[in-house]
Amino acid sequence: MTDLKIKYNFDLLTLKFNDLKLGIMFSYFLKNIFQRLLLLFVVSILAHAVVHLAPGQPSEVDPHNPRMQAEDIQRIRDAFHLDAPLHLQYYYWMSDLLSGELKSFKDSQPVLPKIRERFLNSLPLFILATVLIWTLSFPVGIHAALHRGSLYDRSSTLIAWLLISIPGFFLAYLLILWVVQTVALPVLGMRTFGMEQAGLWAQNMDKIWHLTLPALLSAAAGIAVLSRYVRAQMLETLNQDYVRTARAKGLDEHDVVYHHALRNALLPFITMFGLMLPGLIGGSVIIEQIFAWPGIGRLSYEAIMARDFPVILTINFFAAVLTLAGTFLSDMLYALADPRIRL
Repeated sequence: MTDLKIKYNFDLLTLKFNDLKLGIMFSYFLKNIFQRLLLLFVVSILAHAVVHLAPGQPSEVDPHNPRMQAEDIQRIRDAFHLDAPLHLQYYYWMSDLLSGELKSFKDSQPVLPKIRERFLNSLPLFILATVLIWTLSFPVGIHAALHRGSLYDRSSTLIAWLLISIPGFFLAYLLILWVVQTVALPVLGMRTFGMEQAGLWAQNMDKIWHLTLPALLSAAAGIAVLSRYVRAQMLETLNQDYVRTARAKGLDEHDVVYHHALRNALLPFITMFGLMLPGLIGGSVIIEQIFAWPGIGRLSYEAIMARDFPVILTINFFAAVLTLAGTFLSDMLYALADPRIRL
């Protein structure tokens, strides 16, 4: 009877402890979200102020246009509240953004549909480049760490430094010239001109072909950098005492490397993974310009050149949202990967 009572009390304490942990995690979750919303508000104010510090006026879309008269410029300034104080301009921007009525200075088109279209164009490019980076970097870096000083290690290091050092636009032009001279296939844009009349299979293969080259170039530098980080982190982890202890106990080398060393080496890369989310907005401006890819990075460049403040501010706002979401995701993944953080 006494043993049953002790077991009942122990189970009751365990349930209370688990409920307490859930409550603490939930309060941490809400506190984290509130802090990020407050930070997002501050970032939006700073971004709005910094954009207005840039030289030139947004009403000067084309100052060399002889048809642009003084009354036309004043009409633009009145329509977009450009003569109002900065705090009122911020209010008008946020209210129009939340209501979906925000329009571009350049062509008076709604900003959100324009950004959504370019975002969907950049999304497959970002996903494919990210998959290539994370699936190729870890095998390359781990193998180099396990065979430190070998020919493979030296060769991968040399190739990585070359990919990091050579400018991306130079590699892009070399690749375009090689493809055009070798296989004589178009590589610019999202699709080949005239493919609208072809079958569905041919159109899909054409899109994949146009997606492959910019994705490979976008991933090249990322693979080089991340594989070096993986190698360095694995070398540091493999020299830890618990790894030597696991080997002394006679564990299989595969279990030692991938179950003990790799899991502890992953923690810095969780932060890197979370910080990659803003790449959905920023994209690769240079790659998109060279390959004439109508993505959101190219839209950002065009908006900056045209002083299109609504587009610039909205893209910056969504970039801040993705950055804060990425750091929040990193915090949650840290808790899953490291029991010490979870406690």
